[in-house]
Amino acid sequence: MKKSNALIKFWKILGPGLITGASDDDPSGIATYSQAGAAFGLSTLWTSIVAFPLMASIQQMCAKIGLVTSQGLTGALKANYPKPILYVMLLFSFPAIVMNIGADIAGMGAVGNLLFPKIEATYFSVIFTLLLLILIIYLPYQKIASILKYLCIVLLVYLVVPFLYHQDWMDVAENTFIPTIHFNKDFISVLVGILGTTISPYLFFWQASMEVEEMKNKKRHLIVNKKIIHNMQQDVDFGMSFSGVVMFFIILTTGTVLYKAGIHQIDTVEQAAAALKPLAGNFAYLLFAIGVIGTGLLAIPVLSGSLSYIITETFGWEQGLDKKFHEAKAFYIVMAISLILGLSLNYIGISPVKALIYTAILYGMTAPVLIAIILHISNNKKVMGAYTNSKKTNILGFAAFIIMTAAAITLIYLQITE
Repeated sequence: MKKSNALIKFWKILGPGLITGASDDDPSGIATYSQAGAAFGLSTLWTSIVAFPLMASIQQMCAKIGLVTSQGLTGALKANYPKPILYVMLLFSFPAIVMNIGADIAGMGAVGNLLFPKIEATYFSVIFTLLLLILIIYLPYQKIASILKYLCIVLLVYLVVPFLYHQDWMDVAENTFIPTIHFNKDFISVLVGILGTTISPYLFFWQASMEVEEMKNKKRHLIVNKKIIHNMQQDVDFGMSFSGVVMFFIILTTGTVLYKAGIHQIDTVEQAAAALKPLAGNFAYLLFAIGVIGTGLLAIPVLSGSLSYIITETFGWEQGLDKKFHEAKAFYIVMAISLILGLSLNYIGISPVKALIYTAILYGMTAPVLIAIILHISNNKKVMGAYTNSKKTNILGFAAFIIMTAAAITLIYLQITE
């Protein structure tokens, strides 16, 4: 009984951190991890171990900024930094997030077509877009948060798939704990892709804004204490570890099933799902495909929501998922426009794969700058008071900054020399 009560209590603590972590494994992320496994087998499994503390440290900083300042990350930037920095972030974030939404919608549509071949992928994309628009506009924040929270459970399907196929667990353990790096263009590109997918700027904005929403929802205005900070850290740690575990199992699945079958090029999630069917059986294929749709339904509201928070906070417009449409029209209109623009990418000749490449470039260039600003805000006593970063958090934060900066430089270099 005590264990049951403890689990219920822990589940109630989970919220923005879990949703943020789970949304990190969106269809475009699944495509990246699938390509890593198909191209290099289990060689990139170790990245899930390395990425976790970096992700967790940055997301905890963003969450704490939201809790302490009662503002989203954009609001904190606006209050403490020159406006040109804010506008540059907006300039980079808008196209990157829209392209990410477009890639996710296209991936969901393609997988829907795989499950029901008689219905064209474009119809599924339109249906999913309309469904998300209706849910986002008409449901109150509590309902949206609850739905997103339970949608995270869908990701558990990826933990099942590898056990449907024979595994060499000694080989798995070796590749998990002993890093392998091949100094060639293709391998470095995959590493950069994994970093860009796991440490994405839109998650920074979403995390901070969601903490503010949670505080409003629980009527805890400006009352921040160690217990609230501790609960937030548990939430973020669990969410990021959950994200890392899912990432690990997707690489494991494609690294054993597809790589060993000689399938080394996977550009989209539907290709990964389709390739699994003859090799690992219908059940593994169905689980993988259903997971793609579930993660899309989870991630797209996060993507569109983060963009809407960025824009409305920048211009001082009413914003918040806790408000009804007539109370924050601009906020919901931005979300709707981002979904429609994302859907339109399927009809104007920009392929989802190219969209992902452009997204990775923009994220790669934006992330180091944002991480530096987040570190500065988090260590500013005038802003954070008694809740500035600990030494451990700073070490991990600076490590993330250095690694992401190196990734950005590498990414630009690879694009120029291709």
